[in-house]
Amino acid sequence: MPSLAAVRRSISVLALAALAGTALGSPAQAQEEPLPVSVTGPDSVNLSMYQDPNGSTEPQIELGLRAPGEPVPDENGVTYPIHTGDYTVTVDASSLAGVAAVDFSALGGWRGCSVDGLVATCPGTEIYAGEDYNRLGGIRLDVTDESAAGDTGSIRVTAAGEGLAFTGHTVDVLVGGPELLNKQLAEPAGFQAGDTFQAPLGFRNVGGLGGDGVLLRVSGTRGLSFPATFGNCWYDPRDPEDLLGRSEALCVFDGEFAGDAAYGLSVPFPVQTAGFALYDAMSYSFTAVPAAQARELLAQGDHQPGTGPALELVRLPEADPAGYSRWAELDIPTKNTFDLDLTGERLRARQGDTVSVDIGFANHGPAWLALLRSGGEPISFAVELPPGTTATTVPENCRPGWEGSEADYHCFVGTPVLEDDTRTFTFGLRVDEVIRNATGRAYFPYTMPNEGDPANDSGSIVLNPTRKG
Repeated sequence: MPSLAAVRRSISVLALAALAGTALGSPAQAQEEPLPVSVTGPDSVNLSMYQDPNGSTEPQIELGLRAPGEPVPDENGVTYPIHTGDYTVTVDASSLAGVAAVDFSALGGWRGCSVDGLVATCPGTEIYAGEDYNRLGGIRLDVTDESAAGDTGSIRVTAAGEGLAFTGHTVDVLVGGPELLNKQLAEPAGFQAGDTFQAPLGFRNVGGLGGDGVLLRVSGTRGLSFPATFGNCWYDPRDPEDLLGRSEALCVFDGEFAGDAAYGLSVPFPVQTAGFALYDAMSYSFTAVPAAQARELLAQGDHQPGTGPALELVRLPEADPAGYSRWAELDIPTKNTFDLDLTGERLRARQGDTVSVDIGFANHGPAWLALLRSGGEPISFAVELPPGTTATTVPENCRPGWEGSEADYHCFVGTPVLEDDTRTFTFGLRVDEVIRNATGRAYFPYTMPNEGDPANDSGSIVLNPTRKG
């Protein structure tokens, strides 16, 4: 059984890697004989003892090779290897006996690997520049009835081949390290745009081991902001020019937390909603990170420290496991309205004339329309031309109606649509036949739940109107 100090060191390595989001890689070396090649893969794995019924069954460890340079195709688009010759990669997971189950079935690609117990041997014949074409495959780890929190082991990867100088790689494995699930949130009853959501943030450690230090990350889209300035939090407001960007707050908590225990904040975390907010996205997560290391990384960024009282973590006596999950997100507020308005024109023209017709699109608010969950896809409206006319010029974002469509054209409006947005779509129409009160229209061919005034969702295009038309 490893010492407590060894386990603490393993936890620190795992947590810092999760915060930084990058793995340490070997620097590129100038090509020489023999060809230098390094094995790539994660430095460590925290093997969960929490059995999530909706969890992934994919390999946690992806291995590969990195050679000097980058792959460059020739004039025919073919990329050739920089080395051809037999080599062997050996993956030794012997130290995981009694610690974890090891599945090598995704290793070795089409060639596969020969497996003897907890050792896999994988043959190869080609090595390409860089690492994109040198994937070795994946290894899946799972806990067993013998696994216990705090168990450790490693996977050693070595390789050998004539004309090649390999640098091996070791993946450290810790069983049952800290694993924080986040408390799910719900919009309060009667919540409106402009209100402040007092978010009851918290986490449940489903890992068998405790830890020392926690990092809280909270982010929100354009309609959300963080009015408090807690002394142990750092803030990075959204760039006003980045409409789809997010404001972020990072809070560091000192001290130890226990395994198989739940914690909440000493006070709720306030999230202010703007008057234009509608389905804005808030997300948060707690991560086990030693406080000193988290502060060191934060000092290198652009986040500004808070100046108020510090937030604290409070252990909760009871917590329903069903109320926690890996991802915690909330769309607020869900009650607000926008007012999209389509307008046309009334014009006079003679047969053979070509006239410009402006279709106006506007949002009178109060809410913006962002469609954040669908990736900011555009909305559309339909256009029916007045009878007796032909479109000679069509706006860039408009397309002819498809077969079976009642509309002549469909025009697309990119999102987000701001709360005071205005846009113009100009058609060139040739008058083939003069018809009194020739009427077309621009309209939304669907209903929108948060539309505050459906009465102005259609605008008429009238050529040669009569006094009564």
